[in-house]
Amino acid sequence: MKLNHTLAAAAVLALLGTSLSAQAYDADWKRGRVYYRAVCTTCHLAAPIGSINPSTKTKAEWAAYLKADKHAKGKDTVKEYVSKAYRAKIKAGNKAAEKFADAPDQELLDDVAAFLNKGAKDGDAPASCS
Repeated sequence: MKLNHTLAAAAVLALLGTSLSAQAYDADWKRGRVYYRAVCTTCHLAAPIGSINPSTKTKAEWAAYLKADKHAKGKDTVKEYVSKAYRAKIKAGNKAAEKFADAPDQELLDDVAAFLNKGAKDGDAPASCS
């Protein structure tokens, strides 16, 4: 009897683990690249800041920047610029914002983070903005 309970508990835990791992989002660095280049870079070029190549920072510096969530020296947040509300605001003039209009905010942020990680100075493929 005790063996049956142990086996049943193991089966439940195995199913739960499978279910949780199926829900984890696997970031798409290619989608992040499209968004970064078409939205982030486009805006930075229009502003006096200029483009910010992913290869200007290390992976650790990008991770710290995203974790701090402070854009424009803390005037606003990074998350704001990947939000559905922001995409809705600019989608008339930005095809990437229109294309990803319905993407969940966190997934798109994860995609951009994956691109920045890959394109960082010490990443797998240091990248520019173009």
